[in-house]
Amino acid sequence: MIEKQVVKYLEGLRKRQPLPLRVKLWNGSSVALDDEPRVELRLNDAASARYFLKPSMSSLGEAFVEGHIDVDGDVREIVAIAEHLSRVGDEEQGRGRLPSWLARHTRKSDRKAIEYHYDVSNEFYSLWLDPRMVYSCAYFRTGDEDLETAQVQKLDHICRKLMLAPGQTLLDIGCGWGAMAIHAAKHYGVKAVGVTLSTNQYELARERVREAGLEDRVEIRLQDYRDVPGDASFDRISSIGMFEHVGLKNLRGYFDTVYRLLKPGGVAMNHGITSSDADNRSVGLGAGDFIDKYVFPDGELPHVSLAIRELSAAGLELTDAESLRRHYAKTLWFWSEGFERNVARLTALAGEKRARIWRVYLAGCAHAFAHGWINLYQLLAIRPRPGASGAESPLPLSREYMYGER
Repeated sequence: MIEKQVVKYLEGLRKRQPLPLRVKLWNGSSVALDDEPRVELRLNDAASARYFLKPSMSSLGEAFVEGHIDVDGDVREIVAIAEHLSRVGDEEQGRGRLPSWLARHTRKSDRKAIEYHYDVSNEFYSLWLDPRMVYSCAYFRTGDEDLETAQVQKLDHICRKLMLAPGQTLLDIGCGWGAMAIHAAKHYGVKAVGVTLSTNQYELARERVREAGLEDRVEIRLQDYRDVPGDASFDRISSIGMFEHVGLKNLRGYFDTVYRLLKPGGVAMNHGITSSDADNRSVGLGAGDFIDKYVFPDGELPHVSLAIRELSAAGLELTDAESLRRHYAKTLWFWSEGFERNVARLTALAGEKRARIWRVYLAGCAHAFAHGWINLYQLLAIRPRPGASGAESPLPLSREYMYGER
C-alpha cells in the first residue's frame, strides 16, 4: 500500500533528522517529524505520494499548485523544510541539469512570455508591490527601511550611478509601470523614453505619466527594445529586471543594441538576476524547473561572467559591478509577506492555481537569494568616446559620487 510507503519514508526522515513538521495523509493518519511540529503538510490524495516520495523544490511546488498538497505554518519555515526534503531527495537520487542552451527565443515567444507573466492585472500586482509598483530588487541602506523607501532608494541609486543631469536623454528598457522614467524625469530633469512589451504596463504607465504632469518629458512605448530607432540616440540607458528574458544565445545581440543606441561617452546600467553557477546551469534543487514551467517560460539566467563577457564583446566598457543578492532576498520577503496578507483577494482576482503559483514563486525566490542559489548584479558600463587622451569616460575616478549628497 502506498500509505505504508509514505509512513516508512517519514519515519526514516525523523530518524535521520527531526523537522518541525507534521504530515497528514489522505486516510486521516499523520506522522510528526518532531515532538513540537510547527508546520502541517497535508497529502490530499494518493497522487501526492509520487511528488512527496521523490521530493525536489520543483515537485513539491508543483504538488501545491495542483492541489495535491496543502500546507499551514510560517512561510519561511515552510520553504526551509522544503529545501531539507529536497536535499534528501537529491542525495538519494542524484540530480543534475544541463544548461538550457536550446531554449528558443523569438520576438513572438518573448512577447508571449512577457504577457504570460505580467498581464495578470494591474490590481493583482498593486496588492503586494509598493505604491509605485516597482517590480525589481529594492536597495536597503540600513536594512531597517520599509519597502516603499527601499524602492525609491533603488531608483535614486541607479540615477546616481548613471550621473543623470537635466537635459539628458534616457532610455529605460523594460520600463514596467514607469517608475524609473518618472523618477528620473521628475528628480533629475531628463527626457525619458520607456519601452515595454506588456499592454497592461503600457496603459498604466502612460496614465501615471499624465498624472505626474510629465507628458512633455516622458514617453512610454509599447515596443520591443530592438525596434527602438536611431543610432547613438541616448545619453543614458537603464535596463532594470529585463535581461533575464533575453536568453543566453541573445545576450550579445542585447548588448549590441545597447551599444547602438548609446551615444559615445554615454553610460548604461544593466540591473538583472544572474546564476550562481559559472556554467550557467540551473541551481536550487530543482527550483528552476518550477519557474520554467509556471512562472517565466523560456527564462534563462547567465552567470555574471558571461554577462560581462558579452557586454565587453559588444564594445561597452564595464566600469562598476555591484551584487545586490541580499537586497533582493529582503525585497522578495516583503513581496511574499504582502501576498500572504492579501491572499484571499489575490485568489479571487487570479484564481486558486495562479495564486498558488505566485505564493511558491515569491517565497521560493526569497529563499533562493538568501541562500546564494541566484544573484543579482548592477553592471555599469560606458560606450568609450575616442579623444586626444585615449578612450574618454564621463565618470569620476572614484565611486564617491554614487553616495554623496545630491
